[in-house]
Amino acid sequence: MKFTLQFFSIIAFYLLFTYANANAQGCVAIRSTGGLCTMDEHPDSTNTDGSWLLNSNNRYFRSYKHFIGTQEQKQRIALGTNVINHSYTQDLTLTRIFNNRWSFAVDVPILDNSRSSLYEHGGKERLSTHSFGLGDVRLTAYAWLLNPAKARRGNIQVGLGLKLATGNYNYQDYFYHTGANDTRTLGPVDQSIQLGDGGTGITTEINAYYNFTHQFGVYGGFYYLISPREENGISSARGSVPSAKTVANGSDVMSVPDQVMLRGGASYGVGKFDFSAGARYECLPVHDLVGGSNGFRRPGYILSAEPGVTYRLKTLSIYAFVPVAVRRDRTQSVPDKISTTLTGVYTQGDAAFADYAINVGVTFKFK
Repeated sequence: MKFTLQFFSIIAFYLLFTYANANAQGCVAIRSTGGLCTMDEHPDSTNTDGSWLLNSNNRYFRSYKHFIGTQEQKQRIALGTNVINHSYTQDLTLTRIFNNRWSFAVDVPILDNSRSSLYEHGGKERLSTHSFGLGDVRLTAYAWLLNPAKARRGNIQVGLGLKLATGNYNYQDYFYHTGANDTRTLGPVDQSIQLGDGGTGITTEINAYYNFTHQFGVYGGFYYLISPREENGISSARGSVPSAKTVANGSDVMSVPDQVMLRGGASYGVGKFDFSAGARYECLPVHDLVGGSNGFRRPGYILSAEPGVTYRLKTLSIYAFVPVAVRRDRTQSVPDKISTTLTGVYTQGDAAFADYAINVGVTFKFK
C-alpha cells in the first residue's frame, strides 16, 4: 500500500489563556487556520492534474484546567472558579491541484463557541457567553520543491498565503451582574471566543515526508502566521470601563498575535488504514516577528502527543486525530512584564488549557 499521510495546517488551537489581572480567566490563543493542506496527495499519486480536494474537518475541545507557567492551579476546579470553554470548529477547505507541483487552497471556518465563568458575571453564579459564525478565511498557494518524477521516496512542500480578517472580532453578548440589583451589560466577548482577530496575516508553511517503504514513512510540518497589526481596537473590558491597571500595562485593547505550529512523526500502513504517531507543538509567542506585541494576549505553548488513523478509499479518506497534552505553559506576556516593571512585583497571568482535542473529518477527491 502506498504511504500517504494527511498533513494538517493548524485548525483550532486549544490553549486557553488568562491575562495579568488575578481575577481574569482563560481564552483560546490560536484560531482556526485551515483543515488539510495539499500534503494529503503526494506528488507520486496518479491522475492529480486538474483534480480537486474537498475537506470537511471538525474539531472540538473543552478547556478547564488552569496553569501559571507549567504549574497547574488545581484549587481552581475545587473552588469552582475555573473558566470552562467549549469550542467547535468546522473547516471547509477546497483545494485545486493544478499539476503534481502546484496547488491552491481556500479554507472557510465556521465557529461555535461558549464560555462560562463566575468572574465575568458578578462572581456569584456561573453564567455563559456565546459566539457563532464565520471565522478568518485563509488562501494559500502550495508548491513541491523537488521534481516528483525524480524524488519518489520523499519531497518538501512550501506554502505561502493570506489569513483574511473575515471573522467578527467584535462579537458581543450579555454579561450578567448578579446581586441586589441584577443588571446586564452588552459588550465584546472574551478574546477566547471571538470569531476573528481583526488582522490580515501572512501564512508560511513547510511540509515534508519520506517513505522508507510503501508501508512506513515519516513526516514533518511547520506553520507560522505573521500578524503585522499590533492591536485591533476592541476593548478587553467586556462592556465595562477598563481598569487603571489594564490601561497602564496596555492590556485594555486586544492584541493581534502571531501563531506557530510544529509537528512530526511516523506512519504505518495496514491495508486501507494509515496509523500514525507523532508530536505537536503549538505556540502563541510573546513577541511578533513584525510589528508591536502589546495589547491583551495570552502567550504560551502546548506540547502534545498526536495519535491518528486514516481510512483511505480511491476518492475518499476518513480520519481521526487526537492530540493529547503532555506539557502546558502559560508564559509571561508583554503587559505582564510592564506590570512587573511598574509595580516591582513579578506578574504572570494564569491560563486554562484543554487536556486534548478531537479532530475528525473526511476528504473527497474529484475532477
